[in-house]
Amino acid sequence: MVDMCNHHGETEYANLLFKRVADPNAFLYNAMIRAYKHNKVYILAITVYKQMLGHSHGLMCYNLGKQVHGHAFKFGPKSNTVIENSLVEMYVKCDSLDDAHRVFEEMTERDAVSWNTLISGHVRLGQMRRARAIFEELQDKTIFSWTAIVSGYARIGCHAVALEFFRRMQMVGIELDEISLVSVLPACAQLGALELGKWIHIYADKAGFLRDICVCNALIEVYAKRGSMDEGRRLFDEMNERDVISWSTMIVGLANHGRAREAIELFQEMQKAKVEPNIITFVGLLSACAHAGLLNEGLGYFESMERDDNIEPGVEHYGCLVNLLGLSGRLDQALELIKKMPMKPNSAIWGLLLSSCRSHGNLKIAAIAMEHLLELEPDDTGNYVLLSNLYADLGKWDGVSRMRKLMSSKYMNKTPGCSSIEVDNMVQEFASGDDSKPFSKAIYRVLKLLVMHQSKIIEIMAHDIS
Repeated sequence: MVDMCNHHGETEYANLLFKRVADPNAFLYNAMIRAYKHNKVYILAITVYKQMLGHSHGLMCYNLGKQVHGHAFKFGPKSNTVIENSLVEMYVKCDSLDDAHRVFEEMTERDAVSWNTLISGHVRLGQMRRARAIFEELQDKTIFSWTAIVSGYARIGCHAVALEFFRRMQMVGIELDEISLVSVLPACAQLGALELGKWIHIYADKAGFLRDICVCNALIEVYAKRGSMDEGRRLFDEMNERDVISWSTMIVGLANHGRAREAIELFQEMQKAKVEPNIITFVGLLSACAHAGLLNEGLGYFESMERDDNIEPGVEHYGCLVNLLGLSGRLDQALELIKKMPMKPNSAIWGLLLSSCRSHGNLKIAAIAMEHLLELEPDDTGNYVLLSNLYADLGKWDGVSRMRKLMSSKYMNKTPGCSSIEVDNMVQEFASGDDSKPFSKAIYRVLKLLVMHQSKIIEIMAHDIS
């Protein structure tokens, strides 16, 4: 049809036909380019050509991209930054970063788009070492460059590094936008960097960014992770528009911090607002029921997921229900639920059951849970400690001795605890016995002084009492 329109000079009608195709293939692109070229509409021919170049990834047609590259090399200008950037982008979107690098290295002139496209390609694939090397080589870093690096490190769980780059971005005077704030807030949430989160909240308010739902949702998550639910609720109530993420984040936060009744009430408000819940909403709701010991309500919500909201329960929802039954002392019922799960129970499910067994002193079901945990995670010391403590609670010291010998035979050591502290918007993590920090000696000196001071006070108090 497009070729027929071309023959009769009907390029406008050909374009209408072309636009009606959701996923045009290589033949249709070539027919459209040929029609424009034949009818001397050269600007539109170039536009469709560039569209084809950018759409190669959508077609998942790496070979087409290679053909276009060869065509550009053979017939195009010797050096054209726009075409070369499009080629780099095409290869990046096809996950062919080696080819993207080859085009990039052969470019006689590179602009910010060239560098940022390559950085974003490595970030998307989680290749942060290569992304960082390119980033550090880039002289004129834009907000896109900084945001890509911050979001990349946050995505792979290197939250402290993400905050480090965010701080560097501020120091060089980059003006923050909504995307840069949303990229760093997950790192604040995971590390518990509440002060930085509050600073971003104030900045976003002054800049007018609180109109953006994504910014507000990310800030609520920071407050929820740190247990600052009053601040989170205030922000939630001030939002002009809320989506399912806004509601779910608040419900999960309230549930996790012992405010189960409020979480359930908020879910009821969500239903009145006609916002459809998602899988995260029900995780929060079922957790709230478990914390509050609301067995019947929890069972009701679990059943309503699939019946009323067409949401198939996942392993996390079964985990919440196992926890609810376990905390309510229904250990036999919890075990039967696990056996009937449509998916294989993971270590978290059996761990919840084992924990409930210790709370209710049920050694028989604990042994069943431990049997599965030994198969799924044989090197997790926490499970051995939990069962050993159950034996101790029941006065079965031979069991305690057996667990300790088993841990010794496997050369198992309990993972040291870790804590963090935020000072001047920087989060520092400390593990038990950790002396690797550059300021460790100073910290231990201060601790020694505090211990000496405390000992002196105790001596004075003892003297006064006598």
